[in-house]
Amino acid sequence: MSEEASQRTSVPEGRAESLSPGPFSGADLAAGRELERIEPPAPPPRDDGLESLPVWGFRDTAFAVLPNGSVTLTGSRYALCGSELPDILPWMEGKIGMTLDPSDVHAACYPPALPEARINDGFLEDVHKLLGADALSTAAEIRLRHGHGHSQEEMYAIKYGSVARIPDLVAYPSREAEVEALVEAGLRHGVCLVPYGGGTNVTDALRCRDDEERMIVSVDLGRLNRILWIDPTNQMAAIQAGAVGRDIAEGLARYGFTMGHEPDSIEFSTLGGWIATHASGMKKSRYGNIEDLVLDVHVATARGALSRTGVPPRESVGADARRWIFGSEGNLGIVTRAVVKIFPLPEAQQYDAILFPSFEQGFAFLFDVAREARVPASIRLLDNTQLQLGQTLKPRSTGLAALRSKAEKLYVTRLRGFGVDRMSACTLVYEGTRSEVTAQQKAVARIAARHGGLRAGASNGERGYQLTFGIAYIRDFVMRHWILAESFETSVPWSQAIALCENVKRRVREEHARRKLPGNPFITCRVTQVYPTGVCIYFYFAIYYKGVPDPSEVYAEIERAARDEILRSGGSLSHHHGIGKLRERFLPRIVSPGTLAWSEALKRAVDPENVFGVDNQRPGARG
Repeated sequence: MSEEASQRTSVPEGRAESLSPGPFSGADLAAGRELERIEPPAPPPRDDGLESLPVWGFRDTAFAVLPNGSVTLTGSRYALCGSELPDILPWMEGKIGMTLDPSDVHAACYPPALPEARINDGFLEDVHKLLGADALSTAAEIRLRHGHGHSQEEMYAIKYGSVARIPDLVAYPSREAEVEALVEAGLRHGVCLVPYGGGTNVTDALRCRDDEERMIVSVDLGRLNRILWIDPTNQMAAIQAGAVGRDIAEGLARYGFTMGHEPDSIEFSTLGGWIATHASGMKKSRYGNIEDLVLDVHVATARGALSRTGVPPRESVGADARRWIFGSEGNLGIVTRAVVKIFPLPEAQQYDAILFPSFEQGFAFLFDVAREARVPASIRLLDNTQLQLGQTLKPRSTGLAALRSKAEKLYVTRLRGFGVDRMSACTLVYEGTRSEVTAQQKAVARIAARHGGLRAGASNGERGYQLTFGIAYIRDFVMRHWILAESFETSVPWSQAIALCENVKRRVREEHARRKLPGNPFITCRVTQVYPTGVCIYFYFAIYYKGVPDPSEVYAEIERAARDEILRSGGSLSHHHGIGKLRERFLPRIVSPGTLAWSEALKRAVDPENVFGVDNQRPGARG
C-alpha cells in the first residue's frame, strides 16, 4: 500500500465537530484517505438501581397527589417534574364518570408470594465456573422483575395478584463468548434460557409459562452495553445488544452521529429488544424502522452463532438467516450485537404543533402531506380526548402568562370557531439541513392551511413530545386510584383508518356497557406513524375497577374485543409491540395454516431442544 493510500484522518475522542462534512470529502476518499474508525471507551456498568422494580420508570419519578388535591410528578428528570397539576384529577373524574377520592387508594401488596427457585445443580456448577458468583442472582425480586414486562395484566398481578412461575436464576454475561457458553450449558443440562433486555414489552413476552418444568434462566444482557466501534466514513456502528436506547443516543452524539431510532421506550429499551420485537421509532420517517437500520446481527443460537464476515451495502446470497431474528421475541436465539446505520447529527431540529377543527381534518392533512411533501422526521395526530389530556398536564398559568393563555383560547374558540370538544392537534419534529427543514415547514404550512389548520407553535410541539416520557408514569399512578389503563396499537391502510378508529371506540363502549361496569370507559387514539400506504394508530383504554370482580381479566376481555374489532376493520395484529403471549391467540386469523406450520418447523429445526423456551407466538401453547 502506498504511503498516500495509508493516510487516515484521525478523529479526536469526543470531538463531534471533527466529523462534520467539511473536513472530509469525496476528494479525500478518492485520494485514499479515510476517517479513522472510532472505538469509544467502555461505558460504566448499567445502574439497575436507577429503575423501579414494581412500576414503570426511574425510582425517583412518579405521579403523586399533593395535600391540596393537585397532582405532581416527582424528581427532576422531565420538564413536567415539580409542577402542580390541579386539573388532571377533576378531568379524569369527568371522563370516567366516577368520583376519585385522592385518599382512597388500592394499596399494593408488592412483592407477591413467589415460587421457590428450581435449581439444576449441574448447570449451576458450570455457570459458576463460567461467569462467577457476582454475575448470578437468585434474589426473589430480581427474579420477579426478569419474569414480566409492563402489560396491564402483569403489573396488576405483581401488585394485587399472584405469579405462578418466574425465572429461577438471572445470569449477567459480560462477553459474547459467555452468552454462547451459556447456550451450550443450557443444551447440556436441559435448561430453558430467556433473553432479557430492558423488560419494557407490553405483550407478556417475558411471562413464564406455568407448565415449564425445567430450570428457567433469564440471560440479562445489561453488561453487554458497549458501542464497539464507529465507522465515520461508511456511517456504520457496531453496538452490543444490551445497550439502552438513551445510552446509544448519547454515545453516538459525542462523535457527531445518531442512529435515529427513538421509540417511546428509548430510556429503558435496548438494541437487542428492538430487533427481537421488530420495533419502530417516532422518527422513522427520516431514519427508518429497525429493519431499515440494522445491517448485520450476531446471534447465539442452539445451532451455533449466526455471524457474517463482512457488512456490504447489500447482497444477494440466498436466504438470510439473520432476517429470521427480526420479531423472533426470544424464540430462536439471543442477539448479542448488531451493526447499524448511523447518520450525522442533523444541522437543524425544529418542533411544531398545528391545531385542526376536527380529527378528520387533521387526518386529511396527514394524507396530503404523505402524498405531496417529504414527511417530517416525526408527525403525530392526537384526537380530541388526547389533546384534552395533554392540557390537563399543563401547570396552571398565573399573571401575564394566564392572560396570554386566555387570549389564545379565545382566539382559537371564538374567532376561529374551533370547538373545544372537537379540535385535534398535530405535533411535528423536523430534522435535516436548515434548507430541508425550511422547505418542509413551508410545505406543511401550505397543506395545513388547506385543511383549516392553525399553527400552535414550536413550544407546544416540543412540550407534546416531552410529555411522551412523563405520560408513561400515569398508568401506575391511576392503578392506585382504581383505574386500569393500557395502550395498544395497529397499522391500517389509509382508506380504512378513520372507520377503524370509530369502530374500536364504539366496540369498547359497547363491551363496557354489556358488562355493566361502573362509570364510563376511557378510550382515545392518536396517529403516530405515516407510510405511503397507511398509518400506525395508537389507542389508550382505561376502566374504573373498584368493586369489579377479577378486574384485570375483565379489562383483558375488553382489550381482546378491541383487537377483534381492529382485525375486522382491516388493521394489523401489531405494528411494533409484537405478539408475545398476549396476542398469540389471534395468529390463526391473520396467517395461513401453512405459515403457522412453517414457523413451528423453523423452531424445531434451529432449536430442537427448545432451549429458548420463552414460548412466544404459540397459538396452541398452554400456560
